[in-house]
Amino acid sequence: MSDNPLRLGTRRSTLAMAQSGRVAEAVSQVTGRPVELVEITTYGDTSREHLAQIGGTGVFVTALRDALLRGEVDFAVHSLKDLPTTQPEDLVLAAVPVREDPRDVIVARDALKFTDLPRGARIGTGSPRRMAQLNAYARAHGLDVETVPVRGNVDTRIGYVHDGELDAVVLAAAGLSRIGRIDEVTDFLSVDTVLPAPGQGALAIECAADNAELIALLGELDDPFTRAAVTAERSLLAALEAGCSAPVGALADLLADGQIVKEMRLRGVVGTTDGTRMVQLSTTGPVPETNDQATALGRELATEMLAQGAAGLMGERAQ
Repeated sequence: MSDNPLRLGTRRSTLAMAQSGRVAEAVSQVTGRPVELVEITTYGDTSREHLAQIGGTGVFVTALRDALLRGEVDFAVHSLKDLPTTQPEDLVLAAVPVREDPRDVIVARDALKFTDLPRGARIGTGSPRRMAQLNAYARAHGLDVETVPVRGNVDTRIGYVHDGELDAVVLAAAGLSRIGRIDEVTDFLSVDTVLPAPGQGALAIECAADNAELIALLGELDDPFTRAAVTAERSLLAALEAGCSAPVGALADLLADGQIVKEMRLRGVVGTTDGTRMVQLSTTGPVPETNDQATALGRELATEMLAQGAAGLMGERAQ
């Protein structure tokens, strides 16, 4: 390959620039070439509508993929949870690096934890998945909270708490960690309370399918366990025919006996946003060694969830 800089396509947000900057450094190390960030504005960045209204699926991704296909950038970095589950034939996920903390977190006034919020507390989130699970947990544990739809970047959302408009907001731990603001978290939500979005905490590095040399180089950043886990989670999402903004949570994790990894467990949840009806199941199998095996694990769990009535809890299913 030449010594020309590699062009990395990224969204303009503070978080996107931070995580793309980290990837740029890693890619520069493995390729020996400089990497320059190319900022691209996506529809999801400019629309003022709530993600649930505009569909969520692909709104942060399409412009980056278009730039890749036009040859304006050499590769792109996405938050994996934003990627539609259908992969375009002319693009490839060259690498899924090691995942960061997949959990959701609370940033609340007065350093409160979720279970210590006062009666009637207003909790901001733009995610139907988070609304469904927080409301279900509150209902089961005698808490009285109101989930409020919000949009905006991290500053905007946390600002609602500082301004007294909201008592708390829910954010992703990985995002706050990547921009150096994890110390503002007042409570880490256990995955037993709120399952994260499929792929949450993971990044996707995508490039053109015909660029074999770049695919091979980027592949050095791939983490096989993270890829297997997110493949299973996204397979579940796809088999449920649900988009990125559907109230679906999923997490695949490794079960170990001492130092020896024995199995992979996949947990999934679907619920109405008011938390009154939930389908939550899990399955366990051998650690997937191939993409097909990881995909099969997700499909297996989705089949069980659909048999329990999951489809009726998702509102409009993805087209």
